Amino acid sequence: MQLIASTDATVEFLLLGFSELLCLRVLLFLIFLIVHLVTLAGNVMIFVAVVMEPSRPPMVFFLCQLSVIELCYILVVVPKALLSLIVVEGSTISFIGCAAQMHLFVALGGAECFLLVAMSYDRYVAICQPLRYAAVMSEGLCLRLAAACCLGGFAVSLGLTVAVFRLPFCQSRRINHFFCDVPAVLHLACTQSYTPELPLLAACVLLLLLPFLLILTSYVCIAAALLPVTSSAGRGKALSTCLSHLAITLLHYGCATFMYVRPKSSYSPARDKMVSLVYTSVTPLLYPLIYSLRNKEIRGVLMKMLRRRTIAQPVSYT
Repeated sequence: MQLIASTDATVEFLLLGFSELLCLRVLLFLIFLIVHLVTLAGNVMIFVAVVMEPSRPPMVFFLCQLSVIELCYILVVVPKALLSLIVVEGSTISFIGCAAQMHLFVALGGAECFLLVAMSYDRYVAICQPLRYAAVMSEGLCLRLAAACCLGGFAVSLGLTVAVFRLPFCQSRRINHFFCDVPAVLHLACTQSYTPELPLLAACVLLLLLPFLLILTSYVCIAAALLPVTSSAGRGKALSTCLSHLAITLLHYGCATFMYVRPKSSYSPARDKMVSLVYTSVTPLLYPLIYSLRNKEIRGVLMKMLRRRTIAQPVSYT
């Protein structure tokens, strides 16, 4: 079997996308386009509303960063996904382009995992140490946490991407996916051992397991702090501030765990593409809905922006 040298930057991969659904590609293209335009509009609106707000509570600041991450997801994945629906035989992507797409996708996902930890810490301080909340969750700490989330995701992603693209690839360059996802590219590697999966396992531990344990620890502490509260109204009010974060965490970690925490032998292109479709299209669409409907701070920021726009509109006299 012929191999492709891992250092051959002139190699091109072929993203098959949804080539098996030729009769539905126009419908899928329109659905993809509409979903991502709505997602783009929702996240841009939240980002602009938060930027225009002079005083930003920590949770609003973190949700703004989450919106930026979702906007970057769209720019990284969607153009090639839409192109694979237009071109019948699939769209090509260079070796460097595929590596860059994988690196950015994993880096954004890792930054989101770490950001969810920062948001859970914010909820822990707000509920367990309410008198010290303003002092602890200062603007400086929020900025440092945001930077650490991005740098952590970037570093882990860089190590994983380098490890994957150092592998020898088989002559077949057909990636049965709509973007360069890690399992789909690993499936092309001409190796029979489980050694190539070790970098992915290490990345899963750093980006999924450890952040999830930290989030779980935060909520265990929150639950312990709420146990002595006898008022059901007080307990309900405290828990309601966590619902949007919990919903986003379950969506993110549920899809990511299903996609990446499993051996290469269980790889199924059709199933993986459907899960990735949910992960890259449906969940980013739900995020603005979840934290705009469930988070009163974001609702307040959006209402202020809408009021400013209404006041700024000139009044026409007939």
